Amino acid sequence: MLTISQLAAYAGVTVRAVRHYHQVGLLPEPERDRSGYRSYDAGAVVRLIRIRTLADAGVPLARVQELLDAGPEEFAEGVRTIDTNLRAEIRRLQGTRKRLARLAAGEHLALPGSVVGYLDRLRGLGVVERYIEMERDAWIMIAAQVPHLIDFVIAKKHEQLDDPDMVKLYSFFRGALDWPADDPRVVEVADIVERLMMRAVEAGEVGALGLDDQFVDLLDSTMVQSSPAAERLVAILEERGWRGWTRVERVPAERLHTGLPPT
Repeated sequence: MLTISQLAAYAGVTVRAVRHYHQVGLLPEPERDRSGYRSYDAGAVVRLIRIRTLADAGVPLARVQELLDAGPEEFAEGVRTIDTNLRAEIRRLQGTRKRLARLAAGEHLALPGSVVGYLDRLRGLGVVERYIEMERDAWIMIAAQVPHLIDFVIAKKHEQLDDPDMVKLYSFFRGALDWPADDPRVVEVADIVERLMMRAVEAGEVGALGLDDQFVDLLDSTMVQSSPAAERLVAILEERGWRGWTRVERVPAERLHTGLPPT
């Protein structure tokens, strides 16, 4: 007969592991003898080795008891089920590792790859990082609200960057966040934005992707608060009959389709 230490040594586990298997019911705990000690026989060694083998193979302890008591066919089916579950878990962990690898770039946090590519294109235009960060944060919020539309929207944004006016607009963002409100270039920016708004309305490309009013107001307020120049820009556009930044409203009909330059 064996002591618990001898049992553990023969099975290649620790005494602590043996006690744990007692607690979870995998290994029957023998009664104490007259001296107050527990003693184990060869059957306990065999069962403990089987438990250790299954556990080392990745079988959850909750399934070990089932496999220990199963017949050959049930055992094989149980192992196949566990293997299927492990394969699924491996795929999940591999996906997690890929996402973590993307996060290493920082900007991939909560952002689809299409948005990251768009932001990189803005960097290529010389847009300052402060503005990139502001636009990145807006896209993070938008992507969380309408994830099914984000790739379509970004594709449209890439098309807009083929417009010379849009490229010129972004050229101002190399330093516009530092402009004072009375900088004369703010009016020039307003002219460009108004031309872009008019073309968007004529093409039926206005709206806010189904975003609710509160969320639109949040995006607009973020833009307005970014700098004194941004606040004045929005004020100028409102004076000309335009309202909103994320969602364009109150179009000045007298200037649509006329080809007249903004005032």
